[in-house]
Amino acid sequence: MSSSSTPALFQPIHLGRLELAHRVVMAPLTRFRADASHVPLPGLVAQYYAQRASVPGTLLISEATFIAPRAGGYAHAPGIWSQDQIRAWQEQCLWALGRAAVPRQLEKELGVPSNPPNSPYVSASPIPLSTRSSKDPAPRALSELEIAEYVELYAQAAENAVKHAGFDGVEIHGANGYLIDQFLQDVSNQRTDGYGGSIENRTRFALEVLDAVVKRVGENRTGLRLSPWSPHQDMGMKDPVPTFTYLINQIMQRHPDLSYIHSIEKRINPVEKGEPVASADEFAVEGTDNDFIRRLWSSEGKRLITAGGYTRETGIRVAERKGDLIAYGRLFISNVSPSLPVYSTLFLRLSTDQPLYDQPDLPYRLRKGLPVEKGDRSTYYSRGKADPKGYTDYPFSEQFDRETPTVNVRSRL
Repeated sequence: MSSSSTPALFQPIHLGRLELAHRVVMAPLTRFRADASHVPLPGLVAQYYAQRASVPGTLLISEATFIAPRAGGYAHAPGIWSQDQIRAWQEQCLWALGRAAVPRQLEKELGVPSNPPNSPYVSASPIPLSTRSSKDPAPRALSELEIAEYVELYAQAAENAVKHAGFDGVEIHGANGYLIDQFLQDVSNQRTDGYGGSIENRTRFALEVLDAVVKRVGENRTGLRLSPWSPHQDMGMKDPVPTFTYLINQIMQRHPDLSYIHSIEKRINPVEKGEPVASADEFAVEGTDNDFIRRLWSSEGKRLITAGGYTRETGIRVAERKGDLIAYGRLFISNVSPSLPVYSTLFLRLSTDQPLYDQPDLPYRLRKGLPVEKGDRSTYYSRGKADPKGYTDYPFSEQFDRETPTVNVRSRL
Protein backbone atom coordinates (compact mmCIF):
# COMPACT_ATOMS: atom_id res chain seq x y z
CA MET A 1 0.00 0.00 0.00
CA SER A 2 1.29 3.50 -0.78
CA SER A 3 2.04 6.00 1.96
CA SER A 4 -1.47 7.40 1.60
CA SER A 5 -4.39 5.36 2.86
CA THR A 6 -5.80 5.67 -0.66
CA PRO A 7 -4.63 2.87 -3.00
CA ALA A 8 -2.39 4.00 -5.87
CA LEU A 9 -5.12 3.08 -8.37
CA PHE A 10 -7.18 6.01 -7.08
CA GLN A 11 -4.36 8.54 -6.65
CA PRO A 12 -3.48 11.30 -9.16
CA ILE A 13 -0.73 10.61 -11.69
CA HIS A 14 1.06 12.58 -14.42
CA LEU A 15 0.75 11.17 -17.95
CA GLY A 16 2.49 13.04 -20.77
CA ARG A 17 1.11 16.57 -20.71
CA LEU A 18 -1.88 15.52 -18.60
CA GLU A 19 -2.59 15.33 -14.88
CA LEU A 20 -4.93 12.42 -14.25
CA ALA A 21 -7.08 12.13 -11.15
CA HIS A 22 -6.59 8.37 -10.88
CA ARG A 23 -5.12 5.39 -12.75
CA VAL A 24 -8.42 3.90 -13.92
CA VAL A 25 -8.38 4.15 -17.72
CA MET A 26 -11.16 3.42 -20.20
CA ALA A 27 -9.70 0.95 -22.70
CA PRO A 28 -10.51 1.25 -26.43
CA LEU A 29 -13.77 -0.58 -27.13
CA THR A 30 -15.00 -1.24 -30.66
CA ARG A 31 -18.78 -0.70 -30.72
CA PHE A 32 -19.60 -0.14 -34.45
CA ARG A 33 -21.89 2.86 -33.84
CA ALA A 34 -21.04 4.76 -37.03
CA ASP A 35 -23.00 5.18 -40.24
CA ALA A 36 -22.16 3.77 -43.67
CA SER A 37 -19.71 6.65 -44.22
CA HIS A 38 -17.88 5.84 -40.97
CA VAL A 39 -19.29 8.95 -39.25
CA PRO A 40 -20.03 8.43 -35.52
CA LEU A 41 -23.80 8.43 -34.99
CA PRO A 42 -24.88 11.92 -33.87
CA GLY A 43 -26.00 12.31 -30.28
CA LEU A 44 -25.80 8.65 -29.33
CA VAL A 45 -22.01 8.29 -29.47
CA ALA A 46 -21.55 11.62 -27.71
CA GLN A 47 -23.85 10.49 -24.92
CA TYR A 48 -21.96 7.18 -24.65
CA TYR A 49 -18.65 8.92 -23.99
CA ALA A 50 -20.26 11.54 -21.76
CA GLN A 51 -21.67 8.84 -19.50
CA ARG A 52 -18.17 7.53 -18.95
CA ALA A 53 -16.61 10.87 -17.99
CA SER A 54 -17.33 13.12 -15.03
CA VAL A 55 -14.21 14.30 -13.25
CA PRO A 56 -11.13 16.21 -14.46
CA GLY A 57 -8.37 13.75 -15.27
CA THR A 58 -10.28 10.63 -16.34
CA LEU A 59 -8.47 9.12 -19.33
CA LEU A 60 -10.81 7.77 -22.02
CA ILE A 61 -9.32 6.05 -25.07
CA SER A 62 -11.72 6.04 -27.98
CA GLU A 63 -12.64 3.02 -30.03
CA ALA A 64 -10.28 2.09 -32.87
CA THR A 65 -10.72 4.60 -35.67
CA PHE A 66 -9.77 4.13 -39.33
CA ILE A 67 -7.18 6.50 -40.76
CA ALA A 68 -8.36 6.42 -44.40
CA PRO A 69 -11.00 4.85 -46.68
CA ARG A 70 -8.56 2.22 -47.92
CA ALA A 71 -7.31 1.47 -44.43
CA GLY A 72 -10.35 -0.25 -42.97
CA GLY A 73 -12.58 -3.14 -43.87
CA TYR A 74 -15.21 -3.10 -41.12
CA ALA A 75 -18.60 -1.57 -41.83
CA HIS A 76 -19.83 0.99 -39.27
CA ALA A 77 -16.46 1.53 -37.59
CA PRO A 78 -15.63 5.24 -37.23
CA GLY A 79 -13.08 7.13 -39.32
CA ILE A 80 -11.08 10.34 -38.92
CA TRP A 81 -10.29 11.41 -42.50
CA SER A 82 -13.37 13.32 -43.72
CA GLN A 83 -14.77 16.65 -42.58
CA ASP A 84 -18.05 14.99 -41.57
CA GLN A 85 -16.16 12.51 -39.39
CA ILE A 86 -14.05 15.26 -37.83
CA ARG A 87 -17.15 17.33 -37.04
CA ALA A 88 -18.82 14.30 -35.47
CA TRP A 89 -15.77 13.62 -33.31
CA GLN A 90 -15.77 17.27 -32.24
CA GLU A 91 -19.18 16.59 -30.72
CA GLN A 92 -17.78 13.67 -28.73
CA CYS A 93 -14.85 15.79 -27.51
CA LEU A 94 -17.17 18.62 -26.48
CA TRP A 95 -19.23 16.16 -24.47
CA ALA A 96 -16.22 14.55 -22.84
CA LEU A 97 -14.41 17.83 -22.21
CA GLY A 98 -17.61 19.27 -20.80
CA ARG A 99 -17.73 16.32 -18.43
CA ALA A 100 -14.05 17.12 -17.77
CA ALA A 101 -12.49 13.93 -19.06
CA VAL A 102 -9.37 13.44 -21.17
CA PRO A 103 -10.35 11.85 -24.48
CA ARG A 104 -7.78 10.26 -26.75
CA GLN A 105 -8.21 8.87 -30.24
CA LEU A 106 -7.05 5.36 -31.12
CA GLU A 107 -6.05 4.90 -34.75
CA LYS A 108 -5.74 1.70 -36.70
CA GLU A 109 -5.40 0.20 -40.14
CA LEU A 110 -6.78 -3.29 -40.60
CA GLY A 111 -4.54 -5.14 -43.00
CA VAL A 112 -5.26 -8.89 -43.07
CA PRO A 113 -8.62 -8.82 -41.22
CA SER A 114 -10.18 -6.46 -43.79
CA ASN A 115 -13.14 -7.69 -45.74
CA PRO A 116 -13.19 -6.98 -49.51
CA PRO A 117 -14.82 -5.22 -51.27
CA ASN A 118 -14.90 -2.67 -48.45
CA SER A 119 -11.17 -2.00 -48.73
CA PRO A 120 -8.01 -3.41 -50.32
CA TYR A 121 -6.93 -6.71 -48.79
CA VAL A 122 -3.31 -5.96 -47.93
CA SER A 123 -0.78 -6.98 -45.31
CA ALA A 124 2.93 -7.20 -44.57
CA SER A 125 3.03 -10.49 -46.51
CA PRO A 126 0.57 -12.56 -48.59
CA ILE A 127 -0.50 -14.78 -45.68
CA PRO A 128 -4.29 -15.19 -45.25
CA LEU A 129 -5.98 -15.62 -41.92
CA SER A 130 -6.52 -19.26 -41.02
CA THR A 131 -10.21 -18.54 -40.46
CA ARG A 132 -10.80 -17.32 -44.02
CA SER A 133 -12.23 -19.60 -46.68
CA SER A 134 -9.70 -21.33 -48.91
CA LYS A 135 -11.59 -19.79 -51.81
CA ASP A 136 -10.73 -16.28 -50.66
CA PRO A 137 -7.60 -14.67 -52.11
CA ALA A 138 -4.53 -14.13 -49.98
CA PRO A 139 -3.76 -10.52 -49.03
CA ARG A 140 -1.42 -8.54 -51.23
CA ALA A 141 1.87 -7.46 -49.65
CA LEU A 142 2.21 -3.69 -49.50
CA SER A 143 4.95 -2.21 -51.66
CA GLU A 144 7.56 0.05 -50.07
CA LEU A 145 5.93 3.03 -51.81
CA GLU A 146 2.56 2.08 -50.30
CA ILE A 147 4.14 1.70 -46.87
CA ALA A 148 5.35 5.29 -47.08
CA GLU A 149 1.83 6.35 -48.04
CA TYR A 150 0.37 4.58 -45.02
CA VAL A 151 2.87 6.30 -42.74
CA GLU A 152 1.59 9.64 -44.04
CA LEU A 153 -2.03 8.52 -43.54
CA TYR A 154 -1.33 7.81 -39.87
CA ALA A 155 0.30 11.22 -39.46
CA GLN A 156 -2.57 13.07 -41.13
CA ALA A 157 -5.12 11.18 -39.05
CA ALA A 158 -3.26 12.19 -35.88
CA GLU A 159 -3.30 15.81 -36.98
CA ASN A 160 -7.02 15.58 -37.76
CA ALA A 161 -7.71 14.13 -34.31
CA VAL A 162 -5.65 16.58 -32.24
CA LYS A 163 -5.63 19.81 -34.22
CA HIS A 164 -9.10 19.67 -35.76
CA ALA A 165 -11.34 17.30 -33.76
CA GLY A 166 -10.13 18.39 -30.32
CA PHE A 167 -8.61 15.23 -28.89
CA ASP A 168 -5.91 15.57 -26.24
CA GLY A 169 -3.77 12.97 -27.99
CA VAL A 170 -3.67 9.81 -30.06
CA GLU A 171 -2.93 6.19 -29.32
CA ILE A 172 -1.46 4.25 -32.25
CA HIS A 173 -2.92 0.75 -32.55
CA GLY A 174 0.07 -1.59 -32.85
CA ALA A 175 -1.67 -4.59 -31.28
CA ASN A 176 -3.96 -7.57 -31.85
CA GLY A 177 -2.91 -8.58 -35.34
CA TYR A 178 -3.68 -5.36 -37.19
CA LEU A 179 -1.31 -3.86 -39.75
CA ILE A 180 1.51 -2.60 -37.52
CA ASP A 181 1.46 -5.85 -35.55
CA GLN A 182 1.56 -7.80 -38.82
CA PHE A 183 4.87 -6.13 -39.65
CA LEU A 184 6.27 -6.66 -36.14
CA GLN A 185 5.64 -10.38 -35.84
CA ASP A 186 7.60 -13.00 -37.76
CA VAL A 187 4.54 -15.25 -38.13
CA SER A 188 2.93 -12.66 -40.42
CA ASN A 189 5.97 -10.93 -41.90
CA GLN A 190 7.94 -12.96 -44.44
CA ARG A 191 9.23 -10.01 -46.44
CA THR A 192 12.74 -10.00 -47.85
CA ASP A 193 13.09 -6.23 -48.28
CA GLY A 194 13.90 -3.50 -45.77
CA TYR A 195 10.71 -4.20 -43.82
CA GLY A 196 11.19 -7.91 -43.17
CA GLY A 197 13.60 -10.52 -41.89
CA SER A 198 15.61 -9.01 -39.05
CA ILE A 199 14.15 -7.48 -35.92
CA GLU A 200 15.41 -4.09 -37.06
CA ASN A 201 13.52 -4.42 -40.33
CA ARG A 202 10.31 -5.81 -38.84
CA THR A 203 10.08 -2.91 -36.38
CA ARG A 204 10.84 -0.31 -39.04
CA PHE A 205 7.22 0.36 -40.07
CA ALA A 206 6.06 0.79 -36.46
CA LEU A 207 8.87 3.23 -35.76
CA GLU A 208 8.26 5.18 -38.96
CA VAL A 209 4.58 5.56 -38.06
CA LEU A 210 5.49 6.64 -34.54
CA ASP A 211 8.08 9.14 -35.82
CA ALA A 212 5.58 10.65 -38.26
CA VAL A 213 2.79 10.95 -35.70
CA VAL A 214 5.09 12.48 -33.10
CA LYS A 215 6.32 15.01 -35.66
CA ARG A 216 2.72 16.14 -36.26
CA VAL A 217 1.30 16.19 -32.73
CA GLY A 218 4.22 15.82 -30.29
CA GLU A 219 5.62 13.10 -28.04
CA ASN A 220 3.50 14.03 -25.04
CA ARG A 221 0.32 13.68 -27.09
CA THR A 222 1.18 10.21 -28.42
CA GLY A 223 0.81 6.70 -27.00
CA LEU A 224 1.36 3.26 -28.52
CA ARG A 225 -0.60 0.07 -27.89
CA LEU A 226 1.17 -3.30 -28.16
CA SER A 227 0.25 -6.95 -27.57
CA PRO A 228 3.44 -9.04 -27.48
CA TRP A 229 1.62 -12.17 -26.30
CA SER A 230 -1.69 -12.03 -28.14
CA PRO A 231 -2.55 -14.91 -30.51
CA HIS A 232 -5.43 -12.88 -31.94
CA GLN A 233 -5.76 -13.07 -35.73
CA ASP A 234 -3.00 -15.67 -36.08
CA MET A 235 -0.38 -13.66 -34.21
CA GLY A 236 1.90 -15.19 -31.63
CA MET A 237 5.66 -15.47 -32.09
CA LYS A 238 7.40 -18.24 -30.18
CA ASP A 239 9.48 -15.63 -28.37
CA PRO A 240 8.27 -12.03 -28.70
CA VAL A 241 10.66 -10.64 -26.08
CA PRO A 242 13.66 -9.84 -28.36
CA THR A 243 11.49 -8.04 -30.94
CA PHE A 244 9.55 -5.96 -28.44
CA THR A 245 12.65 -5.28 -26.34
CA TYR A 246 14.34 -3.80 -29.39
CA LEU A 247 11.22 -1.80 -30.27
CA ILE A 248 10.88 -0.31 -26.79
CA ASN A 249 14.59 0.53 -26.60
CA GLN A 250 14.28 2.35 -29.93
CA ILE A 251 11.24 4.26 -28.70
CA MET A 252 13.11 5.32 -25.57
CA GLN A 253 16.00 6.62 -27.67
CA ARG A 254 13.87 8.39 -30.28
CA HIS A 255 10.99 9.65 -28.16
CA PRO A 256 11.94 9.77 -24.47
CA ASP A 257 8.90 11.93 -23.67
CA LEU A 258 6.33 9.63 -25.29
CA SER A 259 3.13 9.84 -23.27
CA TYR A 260 2.85 6.11 -22.61
CA ILE A 261 2.98 2.53 -23.82
CA HIS A 262 -0.21 0.48 -23.49
CA SER A 263 0.36 -3.28 -23.30
CA ILE A 264 -2.13 -6.13 -23.20
CA GLU A 265 -1.57 -8.92 -20.69
CA LYS A 266 -1.03 -12.52 -21.77
CA ARG A 267 -4.12 -14.69 -21.99
CA ILE A 268 -4.15 -17.96 -20.06
CA ASN A 269 -3.71 -20.96 -22.34
CA PRO A 270 -6.77 -23.22 -21.87
CA VAL A 271 -4.81 -26.28 -23.03
CA GLU A 272 -2.20 -25.77 -20.32
CA LYS A 273 -4.97 -25.47 -17.74
CA GLY A 274 -6.81 -28.51 -19.06
CA GLU A 275 -10.00 -26.45 -19.22
CA PRO A 276 -12.51 -25.54 -21.94
CA VAL A 277 -11.66 -22.93 -24.55
CA ALA A 278 -13.83 -20.43 -22.69
CA SER A 279 -11.00 -20.00 -20.19
CA ALA A 280 -8.98 -18.31 -22.94
CA ASP A 281 -10.99 -15.25 -21.93
CA GLU A 282 -8.86 -15.11 -18.79
CA PHE A 283 -5.68 -13.05 -18.52
CA ALA A 284 -2.57 -13.55 -16.43
CA VAL A 285 -3.07 -10.11 -14.90
CA GLU A 286 -0.67 -10.68 -12.02
CA GLY A 287 1.85 -12.66 -14.02
CA THR A 288 5.37 -11.69 -14.99
CA ASP A 289 5.07 -11.82 -18.79
CA ASN A 290 5.06 -8.04 -19.25
CA ASP A 291 7.76 -7.45 -16.66
CA PHE A 292 10.36 -7.19 -19.42
CA ILE A 293 8.51 -4.06 -20.61
CA ARG A 294 8.35 -2.70 -17.07
CA ARG A 295 12.09 -3.24 -16.58
CA LEU A 296 12.82 -1.23 -19.72
CA TRP A 297 10.08 1.37 -19.68
CA SER A 298 8.68 1.82 -16.19
CA SER A 299 12.09 1.73 -14.51
CA GLU A 300 12.86 5.02 -16.26
CA GLY A 301 9.79 6.65 -14.74
CA LYS A 302 7.75 6.26 -17.91
CA ARG A 303 4.08 5.37 -17.85
CA LEU A 304 2.75 1.93 -18.71
CA ILE A 305 -0.94 1.18 -19.13
CA THR A 306 -1.84 -2.51 -18.91
CA ALA A 307 -5.13 -4.10 -19.96
CA GLY A 308 -6.67 -7.54 -19.76
CA GLY A 309 -9.46 -8.76 -17.52
CA TYR A 310 -8.68 -6.70 -14.42
CA THR A 311 -10.99 -6.75 -11.42
CA ARG A 312 -11.04 -4.21 -8.61
CA GLU A 313 -8.72 -6.37 -6.51
CA THR A 314 -6.18 -7.20 -9.21
CA GLY A 315 -6.20 -3.62 -10.48
CA ILE A 316 -5.41 -2.28 -7.02
CA ARG A 317 -2.61 -4.81 -6.50
CA VAL A 318 -0.93 -4.27 -9.89
CA ALA A 319 -1.14 -0.47 -9.63
CA GLU A 320 0.36 -0.69 -6.15
CA ARG A 321 3.11 -3.24 -6.81
CA LYS A 322 4.05 -2.41 -10.39
CA GLY A 323 2.99 1.20 -10.82
CA ASP A 324 0.81 0.61 -13.89
CA LEU A 325 -2.25 2.50 -14.96
CA ILE A 326 -5.05 -0.04 -15.34
CA ALA A 327 -7.27 -0.12 -18.43
CA TYR A 328 -10.77 -1.50 -17.92
CA GLY A 329 -12.81 -2.45 -20.98
CA ARG A 330 -16.08 -4.31 -20.51
CA LEU A 331 -16.67 -2.81 -17.08
CA PHE A 332 -16.69 0.65 -18.66
CA ILE A 333 -19.42 -0.54 -21.04
CA SER A 334 -21.86 -1.40 -18.27
CA ASN A 335 -20.91 0.91 -15.37
CA VAL A 336 -21.58 4.54 -16.16
CA SER A 337 -22.46 7.95 -14.77
CA PRO A 338 -25.72 9.79 -15.40
CA SER A 339 -25.37 12.03 -18.45
CA LEU A 340 -27.06 15.37 -18.89
CA PRO A 341 -28.69 16.64 -22.09
CA VAL A 342 -26.65 19.02 -24.19
CA TYR A 343 -28.18 22.48 -24.00
CA SER A 344 -25.09 24.20 -25.34
CA THR A 345 -21.92 22.62 -26.64
CA LEU A 346 -20.12 25.89 -25.95
CA PHE A 347 -21.16 25.62 -22.30
CA LEU A 348 -19.74 22.13 -22.15
CA ARG A 349 -16.36 23.24 -23.41
CA LEU A 350 -16.28 26.25 -21.12
CA SER A 351 -17.20 24.19 -18.07
CA THR A 352 -14.25 21.80 -18.15
CA ASP A 353 -12.91 23.12 -14.85
CA GLN A 354 -16.21 22.46 -13.06
CA PRO A 355 -17.04 18.75 -12.87
CA LEU A 356 -20.75 17.96 -12.91
CA TYR A 357 -20.23 14.93 -10.68
CA ASP A 358 -17.68 13.81 -8.14
CA GLN A 359 -16.58 10.61 -9.91
CA PRO A 360 -17.37 8.53 -13.00
CA ASP A 361 -19.53 5.57 -12.01
CA LEU A 362 -16.94 2.83 -12.65
CA PRO A 363 -14.05 4.44 -10.73
CA TYR A 364 -16.58 5.29 -8.01
CA ARG A 365 -17.74 1.68 -7.75
CA LEU A 366 -14.16 0.38 -7.79
CA ARG A 367 -13.07 2.79 -5.10
CA LYS A 368 -16.08 2.07 -2.89
CA GLY A 369 -15.96 -1.68 -3.51
CA LEU A 370 -19.53 -1.70 -4.83
CA PRO A 371 -20.94 -4.43 -7.10
CA VAL A 372 -20.39 -3.85 -10.82
CA GLU A 373 -22.91 -4.37 -13.59
CA LYS A 374 -22.21 -7.02 -16.24
CA GLY A 375 -22.54 -6.08 -19.88
CA ASP A 376 -24.92 -7.52 -22.45
CA ARG A 377 -22.61 -9.16 -24.99
CA SER A 378 -25.38 -9.41 -27.58
CA THR A 379 -25.38 -5.61 -27.89
CA TYR A 380 -21.62 -5.00 -27.97
CA TYR A 381 -21.50 -4.78 -31.77
CA SER A 382 -24.88 -3.45 -32.94
CA ARG A 383 -23.57 -2.26 -36.28
CA GLY A 384 -24.81 1.18 -37.28
CA LYS A 385 -27.93 1.05 -35.10
CA ALA A 386 -28.98 4.24 -33.32
CA ASP A 387 -30.34 2.13 -30.47
CA PRO A 388 -29.44 2.88 -26.84
CA LYS A 389 -29.96 -0.76 -25.77
CA GLY A 390 -26.73 -2.08 -24.31
CA TYR A 391 -25.00 1.20 -25.19
CA THR A 392 -26.36 4.08 -23.13
CA ASP A 393 -29.15 2.46 -21.09
CA TYR A 394 -27.22 0.71 -18.29
CA PRO A 395 -28.40 1.51 -14.74
CA PHE A 396 -26.46 3.89 -12.53
CA SER A 397 -25.26 3.09 -9.03
CA GLU A 398 -27.99 4.03 -6.53
CA GLN A 399 -25.35 4.90 -3.94
CA PHE A 400 -23.59 7.08 -6.52
CA ASP A 401 -26.85 8.93 -7.15
CA ARG A 402 -27.45 9.43 -3.41
CA GLU A 403 -23.95 10.67 -2.61
CA THR A 404 -23.39 12.83 -5.69
CA PRO A 405 -25.19 16.17 -6.02
CA THR A 406 -27.17 16.79 -9.19
CA VAL A 407 -26.37 20.00 -11.07
CA ASN A 408 -29.02 22.20 -12.67
CA VAL A 409 -27.48 22.62 -16.10
CA ARG A 410 -29.79 25.41 -17.22
CA SER A 411 -28.81 27.55 -14.22
CA ARG A 412 -25.19 27.44 -15.37
CA LEU A 413 -25.71 28.44 -19.00
